[in-house]
Amino acid sequence: MTDRIGARRQQRAITVLGGPTTVIDLGGLRFVADPTFDDPGPEGYLTKLAGPAATEGDLGQVDVVLVSHDLHPDNLDVRGKAFALAAPLVLTGPVSARRLGPPAVGLEPWSVHQVPRPDGAGSLEVRAVPAVHGPKDGVLDSDGHVNCEVTGFVLAGEGLPTVYVSGDNASVGTVAEIARRVDRVDVAVLFIGAARMLTKEDGRPLTLTAERASAAAEVLGAPVVIPAHYDGWAHFSEGSEDIDRAFHDAGLSAVLRRAGHGEWITLP
Repeated sequence: MTDRIGARRQQRAITVLGGPTTVIDLGGLRFVADPTFDDPGPEGYLTKLAGPAATEGDLGQVDVVLVSHDLHPDNLDVRGKAFALAAPLVLTGPVSARRLGPPAVGLEPWSVHQVPRPDGAGSLEVRAVPAVHGPKDGVLDSDGHVNCEVTGFVLAGEGLPTVYVSGDNASVGTVAEIARRVDRVDVAVLFIGAARMLTKEDGRPLTLTAERASAAAEVLGAPVVIPAHYDGWAHFSEGSEDIDRAFHDAGLSAVLRRAGHGEWITLP
């Protein structure tokens, strides 16, 4: 670990600010995934219990915002949306991009967007990958997605670790497909928490349970797993202790990397 989040870029490091909001510094670029900066309190039909470990201004200049989906306030709230739309580039799914408008670019699953690297080493590749926001037999929306369209991302570049950001995915099968189609994953940022809503899908989990997250980690073979989106909201049914227990049961405790919100985790 190094110091706390600030405007100064790290060489290769990740910090989770709370909820899903994750800052990724790679190749001279700063990415922010699923920005949520609102204060605690009611967010529509959800309740936010804790604010982020840093504000928008603490992050300095951001190059790319990754939005897994735009419909749910625990992944993109009011201040998070304003932050995203002020960035030079937003990468998200096609449906979300149409709703957000510029500077959002919609990526179909498995498509790639190249982001030039300021360190002079070419570009960093951002690949959109699928995610399933609920059980496999869940109710489909008008666009054919369970719950709504959700996009995960794989970041890769020469001389850099390959980073997978799951977004709100509940499917180990989807993770297995990603493992088959991506050369390798060095770091997996998994949204866990087993989010549940009694009014949706009979209360079944809409994101990875701790047990499924450990299975996903094993399928990916990632030597580093950073949990995110398991705290700060009332609809999470599992937390830090459940994650530790599941990874211990699977014999994977050694891959877990956690730090205080806003503290950097240096990548291999």
